[in-house]
Amino acid sequence: MSEHNHGPSPVGSVVLNLGENIGALILEADASLLGVEIEISPVGADGRHASGSQRTHSMVRERHTVPHPRYDAVYPDLAAGQYTIWQDADVPGATVTIIGGQITTLTLAHAAAAAAAETETKTETTEAAAETKAEEAPSC
Repeated sequence: MSEHNHGPSPVGSVVLNLGENIGALILEADASLLGVEIEISPVGADGRHASGSQRTHSMVRERHTVPHPRYDAVYPDLAAGQYTIWQDADVPGATVTIIGGQITTLTLAHAAAAAAAETETKTETTEAAAETKAEEAPSC
């Protein structure tokens, strides 16, 4: 992710081209990500997050809405399919499915919370397995 300073987007400044096999993605963020460019790329046919695949980026911009401003990165004209949202140059952050003719919205806080919950679950599973092995070990 890289950062630039640009002003807010005026009302009605984003045009989305939706079609049978074309969708769009809106990443909802908060003010802390204002100006950050977030990269996405199609997930490979094998389901892998291909770090060398073609990426596109969009900057999180302030959008003047009522009653409060929003902070979004908008990706128009995406071919239907699965996409990786990159946390940084080498680390995938989340996966999202784009459906033709639809706008997909993902809140970045939810994606981060899901990743944290998954990590926590793996840690708990590992700790439980370690406790089981300790109980099964013969005592001397």
